[in-house]
Amino acid sequence: MKKIFVLFIVASILGCSENKTENQPEFIENINEQTPMKTKARPDIYASVKLTTDLTQLSDTEKEVLKLLIMAAQEMDKVFWKQSFPQSISFDLYALNDEERKFYQINYGPWDRLNGNNSFIEGIGEKPEGAGFYPEDMTKEEFEAWENPEKKSLYTKIQRDENDNLQAIPYHEAYREHHEKAAEILRKAATLMEDNPSFSNYLLKRADALVTDNYDDSDIAWLDLENNALDIIIGPIENYEDKLFGYKAAHESYVLVKDKAWSKRLEKYVSYLTELQTNLPCGAEYKKESPGTDAQLNAYDVVYYAGDCNAGSKTIAVNLPNDEEIQKSKGTRRSQLKNAMRAKFDQILVPIAKELIVDEQQAKITFEAFFGNTMFHEVAHGLGIKNTINDKGTVREALKEKFSALEEGKADILGLYMVTYLHENGVYTDGELLDNYVTFLAGIFRSVRFGAASAHGKANMLRFNFFKEKGAFTIDETSGKYKVDFDKMKVAMNELSTLILKLQGDGDYEGVSKLMEEKGMINSDLQKELDKLTAKNIPVDIVFEQGIATLGL
Repeated sequence: MKKIFVLFIVASILGCSENKTENQPEFIENINEQTPMKTKARPDIYASVKLTTDLTQLSDTEKEVLKLLIMAAQEMDKVFWKQSFPQSISFDLYALNDEERKFYQINYGPWDRLNGNNSFIEGIGEKPEGAGFYPEDMTKEEFEAWENPEKKSLYTKIQRDENDNLQAIPYHEAYREHHEKAAEILRKAATLMEDNPSFSNYLLKRADALVTDNYDDSDIAWLDLENNALDIIIGPIENYEDKLFGYKAAHESYVLVKDKAWSKRLEKYVSYLTELQTNLPCGAEYKKESPGTDAQLNAYDVVYYAGDCNAGSKTIAVNLPNDEEIQKSKGTRRSQLKNAMRAKFDQILVPIAKELIVDEQQAKITFEAFFGNTMFHEVAHGLGIKNTINDKGTVREALKEKFSALEEGKADILGLYMVTYLHENGVYTDGELLDNYVTFLAGIFRSVRFGAASAHGKANMLRFNFFKEKGAFTIDETSGKYKVDFDKMKVAMNELSTLILKLQGDGDYEGVSKLMEEKGMINSDLQKELDKLTAKNIPVDIVFEQGIATLGL
């Protein structure tokens, strides 16, 4: 087939990036031979949000550093384009209409991330499950039979050599140009932040990590940050994009400005992690591990998203690092992205609740409950068990591509368990407990719209169907709206927690597959409710106006 080389437009539609010449691949080769019927581009399902913060709290030096952090983040954006978009696919971007071009930018490619990764561009076939991490012609059997100790590494790209054999290329070599440029920028920022030794040290160690793929020291330095007004999460982090095995980490970055007042409010909850782990509703063998005691809870305004976290649905809270050993020995930081969270609450969750929640429970939909549910979702990632109880390795390794959806389901349901436990013990006092339960139900309708291609969407499908089966909510005959049955939802919460924790601890791949096949789907009743939201033009998610110019720097 004749190769077609296409120079891509890199205009930053809807603020996906400031850089207008470099954030996408320069060209993609070989038109995909699969040509299924395309779906419609849907940029209007995203509400545009301007990412800003109060810059008056920052010194002139911190403002200069903030610009550098955004520049470093943009390098992660360029890498993620290469990871999300297999190099064998080509089309003429100039032939797209404005809606298709905008949607292409939002999705980092021609597949609708909130509609099962279906193509919205004529002539483009299905998105490969391995995205750009593996050769498209590689089978699972070939990969499993290949003996290479680095093949499952989070930080290797799998490709073919000149003899058509598989080889594992370290990320710092595969994406050398972008890693080295980002590292150079971080080192420059570190020199400007010498008055804050812990932040300067983290930036230097993260720069070293980008050029070596050794991230542990920088993760620990990040957890040791003190008195920092700025923060950056940067590098290959989450493995959602790899739907073939779930092994490969995708590049992303968040540039953050700390909300010190809100962060102070959250400190008290960390000391309860051991108590919460001990009281999990499961057998002792599934909670024998101890969560790290140096865990942190902080609130931020996010001023820049790049790469994986900016593709499709936007993350509003982060729990890192993902390394299981660091989590057990040191803990994690749970970062609440308050301004993005507020935007989703106002523009999406409240309108959904008005359509689907009974009038007498409308007042129970509160931002405090939404913030709390989201925060404890992230904290809950640290609970449970990281290693299987039957020598199948880590839970992540045992569950492979099924891990992400079940882990998100665990975090959701254990987050509600944590709110309940802390509220009943007089520790969590923001509002009434029913606020969290009603807001939680409305949140299911919000997140299930992310679709089956999203780990978060699939987790919410599982929870909705499980709750329905257990009678956790009723439907008003007159209005057709949903009402939380507090007692039954609490019982269902504990039962689902027990089930998920057992599946994880057992490393039960077949059991997780069966559960997701039975309950991880949108049934006709749920689809009817989602259609109501579509008919009312309620956004599914948000997209950002962001960057140096947006901040006025």
